[in-house]
Amino acid sequence: MAKKVWKPGTLLAPLPAVMVSCGTMEKANIITVAWTGIINTHPAMTYISVRPSRYSYDIIRNSGEFVINLTTSAMCKNVDLCGVKSGAKINKFQVCSLHKEQASIVSAPLITESPLSLECRVTEIKPLGTHDMFIAEIVAVDIEEKYIDSKGKLNLQQAGVMAYSHGEYFALGRKLGEFGYSVKKKKK
Repeated sequence: MAKKVWKPGTLLAPLPAVMVSCGTMEKANIITVAWTGIINTHPAMTYISVRPSRYSYDIIRNSGEFVINLTTSAMCKNVDLCGVKSGAKINKFQVCSLHKEQASIVSAPLITESPLSLECRVTEIKPLGTHDMFIAEIVAVDIEEKYIDSKGKLNLQQAGVMAYSHGEYFALGRKLGEFGYSVKKKKK
């Protein structure tokens, strides 16, 4: 089958559609980000890429902290709103009826409605063009208890996590396998 060649673009998908909270409990903001991911295991490192023109950019740059909050299908409308409206003009927590929760280590609040939150401290800011990449160490992970089973295993698939793909939001579906299943020996 032939493939058509397009100009270089941001066509890697799906991506997590996360709500990044920043600021403090008293003065907090939320920015929706799809340019995020894990970049290292030990120490646990992540990144978010943010346009310098965004209201949250200076908050994160000045504080050196943020929280990546995973989102669910039930949060989809709020995820979109927090990506298109500016925190300079509205209080996104109030408008979206979201709740702030004190993080265990960083000053930026967690979003209570998020099933899993990554508390992050910026280690480097890398200008890349349209966006600057905030490279950060994950200093704590906050998980809603109902997604941890009696054996301590995380069952995040029960949360209804959502994803972003080329301007559209999607609910993640059924489990297809697990890490290493292609080489796992069958039980006798």
